[in-house]
Formats: sequence, structure tokens, C-alpha cells
Amino acid sequence: MAIDITSQSLAGAQPEQTGAYKESRPQALSGFPATDKPVSRSRLWRPVARWTRRNFSSRAGALSGGEVIILSVPKSGRTWVRAFLCAYFCKRHDLEFTLQPGRYDLPGFPRIVFSHDLFEHRTKGDLWDRLRGKYLVPSRELRRAKIILLVRDPRDCFVSLYLQLTRRDPNAAAEFEKKTVSDVLRDRRFGVRAIINTMNDWLAEFSGRNNFTLLRYESLRASPAEHFRDLLALLGESEPEMPIFQGALEFSRFENMQKLEAAGVFDSKILHPGDVRDPESFKVRRGKVGGYREYLAAEDQEYAADALTELDPRFGYNA
Repeated sequence: MAIDITSQSLAGAQPEQTGAYKESRPQALSGFPATDKPVSRSRLWRPVARWTRRNFSSRAGALSGGEVIILSVPKSGRTWVRAFLCAYFCKRHDLEFTLQPGRYDLPGFPRIVFSHDLFEHRTKGDLWDRLRGKYLVPSRELRRAKIILLVRDPRDCFVSLYLQLTRRDPNAAAEFEKKTVSDVLRDRRFGVRAIINTMNDWLAEFSGRNNFTLLRYESLRASPAEHFRDLLALLGESEPEMPIFQGALEFSRFENMQKLEAAGVFDSKILHPGDVRDPESFKVRRGKVGGYREYLAAEDQEYAADALTELDPRFGYNA
């Protein structure tokens, strides 16, 4: 299977859950580069926080009932994945296209929950929202459904998130009006280390489960047909209808999505540019692997590279 990594391939790579730390060399993982670097205690090890995942808010219902739960940090490629899956299943069932698949409750049309989960829990809302766990997927759902963690190089995630906060989100723009990209890169809530901490916490929470799969954005970009076919297999479509599959691939290409976003044809506010005259304000912006180098100065790239050493090496971005 081309999807990078499952809980089985992570088995044996987890640190022992004891008070003592053991320096270890991570095993080679399917689809991931091997690394000779030992895991540094000062860089990676942190005591596991004692907290209970719960959601007492009315939003818990919207995060429940999914056959599959796709978790990601913002700007990891979620809209691309959503567009492909919606294009495929809507055509497969001869339904009008929608980016809100919850509109259809039909046999064979999987219910998929998309969530930023821990990242939104830490960055959105107020103290009351966090106490209620408003943005968290309930733990019972994560035990029941398949979990897919969609990940991307945190540096690329950060740059895209920075542009969204400053070019697309009118509420966030005021907060960052006087901050440079260097300032936000080091921001406690939205900076690159906040992204890294969230990714590490998700992997620590889910990697030992047999219902967990990790999917890398870079793999999707390198070979979309191969990896999207494997993604459909996880959703029960082991033998997709190839004309529909090819049509969904074409529909979800970045260039086509940008054109459709500019024309305002989508039924969701998810895909509307902040300013049609500003390409950087589009939801579907560039999707370039390694594009952060064009936005971060040398000093900021060094800071981000240093932060990346804190990322769990099993993700494969700090080899």
C-alpha cells in the first residue's frame, strides 16, 4: 500500500511509557527515510501531560458519527483531499458536487469528519471553549472510527498559515497587523513550534492504535493517483471506478481548483479567496513543496530548521 505508514509500521518505535528515558534509534519505516540520528532527550522527550480528551459542547455532534476522521494542522492539504473525495463520491452516486459531504446520508457514501482538533483547541476560542473541549474530536469517536493524520513539512504549513492569517482571515489580520513573518514564526500559538508540538502530540496519542494511518502531503503531491487510490481503499473503495477516479483527480488539480475558487462556484465558504486580485489570499494558493524558502529569510530558515529537530523523527521531515 502506498500510503506511508500505519500503526503496524510504528509498532516497536514507541518510547517506553515509564519515567526513565531511553535514547534509541528509530527503525526504518515504510515510505520514510531511515535516520542514524539518535533521539535527543533535550530535543524530543517531554513528559506525557495528564489530560482527558473530552468535548462537552454542542459542536461535539458535528465531530461525531464519522466512519473516518481526518486530522491535520491547517494548511496541510486538507482542502485538496476533501475536494478529491467529494468529487469522487458525488460522481460515483450521481449527486451534485458539494464540499460538504454531510449533505448526503446514503449507503456507500462514507461520512468523513475533517478536524484540526488539537491545533484549534489551542488557538481558537476562549477559556470556556477550551474547558468544554469545543474543538476536540470526542475520544469515543477516535476509538471507534478510522483515524487518518494528514501531515506536511511544518515550515511549509507555517508559511501558508501565516498568509491565511494575514491575507484571508479578517478577524486574525488585526492581531497580526504589526507583526512580521519572523515574529509570527516564533509566536507561541501560531508559530512553527506550535505546529511541531501538535504533530508530536497527535503521534504520541494515536501511533499505537490499529485504526491509525499517517499520510504525508509530499507523497500525495509526488504521486497523487497512487496515494489517492490507497486513500479510497481505506474508505472501502478497493476497486474504484477508473473513469470517475480520473475525473476526480483532474477536478482536484491545483490549477483547476484555483480557477473554480476565483469563479466562486463552490457551495462552501471554505473555497473563497480573501481578494480575487491577490493570489496569496486564495485558499488554494500554491501547494509547493519547500516553498517556505521563498518567504523566510536565512535567519528564519535557521530558526525553523532548529525547531524541526524537536519533531518526532518518524514523520521523516528532520532526517
